[in-house]
Amino acid sequence: MVSLYTVIPNPSSSTKEVFARRAFLPEHQNNLWKIETGFVRTFTYLEDGTTVALGLWGPGDVVGKALSKLDPYQMECITKVEATVLPLEEWSQLTETLLTHIQQAQELMVIRSHKKVETMLLKLLAWLSKKFGSEVEKGRLIDMRLTHEDLAEMLGSTRVTITRILGQFEQEGLIARLSLHRIVLREEEIWYYEI
Repeated sequence: MVSLYTVIPNPSSSTKEVFARRAFLPEHQNNLWKIETGFVRTFTYLEDGTTVALGLWGPGDVVGKALSKLDPYQMECITKVEATVLPLEEWSQLTETLLTHIQQAQELMVIRSHKKVETMLLKLLAWLSKKFGSEVEKGRLIDMRLTHEDLAEMLGSTRVTITRILGQFEQEGLIARLSLHRIVLREEEIWYYEI
């Protein structure tokens, strides 16, 4: 896959690099990336081309090919990202980083295990608002610029289904959709939906 970045960082330096939205962080076997600003999604592909979401990461999180045995392993910037390359042998918090990856994988596994796509999407939005959201007047703002296709890939669904369900959630008052794929989750409204 062709990367959209223009500068290949020197693996032995700890300089910050800036990547455009939809660019891919370079894969270095012996280095990790610490996300300073922005959001990155990690994923792989099945033999039939189906995308499998592995995680969503934001400021302070660490990602890298060295944390996975999957091939391919892609790290796509879903927003503009500023990240620092970390030599693996110098990263002193490897255990903490691995635990964070395991915990997120388990949380996403549980979300994807629900039978109904509506429930999966509501649980995913609640998880996103808890992990990455910010408090606003009418709920929690998820300001990640996730497309309907991004959400569908995370849940193993289709873009059309996600679009339909988001419209349904909006009509029911569970969410408010803003420009640039931003969503406000009205947490006080979702408790009854889960019963």
